[in-house]
Amino acid sequence: MNQSFVKEKIIYLINPVSGTGKKKHLPELIMEISDKNIFETEVIFTRYKGEATEIVGKKLKENTRYFVAVGGDGTVNEIAKSLLNTQGIMGIIPIGSGNGLARHLQIPLDPKKAIETINKQRDKAIDYGMINGNPFFCTCGVGFDALIGEKFGNSKGRGLSTYVKTTIREFYNYIPDSYQLTIDNNLPVTHKAFLITFANASQYGNDAYISPNADISDGKLDICIMAPFKLHNAAGIGARLFLKNIDKSKFLNIIQGSKILLERSYEGVVHFDGEPCRMGKMLEISVVGKGLKVLVP
Repeated sequence: MNQSFVKEKIIYLINPVSGTGKKKHLPELIMEISDKNIFETEVIFTRYKGEATEIVGKKLKENTRYFVAVGGDGTVNEIAKSLLNTQGIMGIIPIGSGNGLARHLQIPLDPKKAIETINKQRDKAIDYGMINGNPFFCTCGVGFDALIGEKFGNSKGRGLSTYVKTTIREFYNYIPDSYQLTIDNNLPVTHKAFLITFANASQYGNDAYISPNADISDGKLDICIMAPFKLHNAAGIGARLFLKNIDKSKFLNIIQGSKILLERSYEGVVHFDGEPCRMGKMLEISVVGKGLKVLVP
């Protein structure tokens, strides 16, 4: 008598407020495309921020291994942080505003193709970063992009057009700060910077590449230090972000490191994976090698 095949339990966690599109059709699409020969599929709409983290933690104890983030980088962060250094494996259906991690890993932006990628069960171990005890998977940072993340988070609109309008509006009043960086226990160096981004992945999202050559599995972060610049340079810098050659700009210096201490002159906003929050003057940033498994094409 043949031993019966036990299907893997897979849970799709949908963030109903991610991105700009409607989500009502997604459960039907997931149930239609999810491979019934492999998976026993469950779909859950999360109801509040942090619920995905709670659900994953609970279901891991019940020996569920597969969890799919249906949302943007914030949703990915919520699910991934419960899967760190466990037997759990994360899939992504990228329906957020930026989808930085999915784009870096070349996960299809079309939900149907993303589900088909998940069905293939091909996983890759990737690094993750930590900033003051908070995990991130794409980027974290301070300066102008953190400020924009906070303003964007508080705005009523979503999508790229709102982000661009916010950026232009805030640029005129922005005053760059000075930051002291200690990288891998070397001597501290002070930089006056428009922004400093710690890149685990290559981009913020929306194909805006802050560190085009970042390797998500090399055990290092790319420390991207952008010097202050005049308004007439802004268009060129913005274009370079999307042309994937910002690393050629005279305003950007990229250094690699695995353990960084950043000191700034005041408490304020930081961002990690597109989510803004307030932290103190001292920031500890580090990388953990290959601590998360993600389903990839």
